[in-house]
Amino acid sequence: MSASSADSLARLRAMVADTTCTLPEHCQTVPVGAVACGGPQAYLPFSTLRVNAGEVLAQGERHKAARQAEIKAGGLMSSCRYLPDPGAVCTSGACQLGGSSAAAQ
Repeated sequence: MSASSADSLARLRAMVADTTCTLPEHCQTVPVGAVACGGPQAYLPFSTLRVNAGEVLAQGERHKAARQAEIKAGGLMSSCRYLPDPGAVCTSGACQLGGSSAAAQ
């Protein structure tokens, strides 16, 4: 992962670190990164209780762009699998991914 891509992912993770929720409506997901075939690498849950969804999604787009540039520059390839958005749920006061998809590593 390039410095730009790593930095943008670190910023995104910092933005979504507080997943506190009190209502299901507080929980959303943000697509993370990109794979060579298209689509995100993963999803992260976040809570709109303490962070602006627009800002989180914009940072997600910045990370996606950095990752796409890295893929293009390195001629990287990936498997072509569709990764559906698992959604997010409020469980025990914290937003969590709602499906079987793994969080961003």
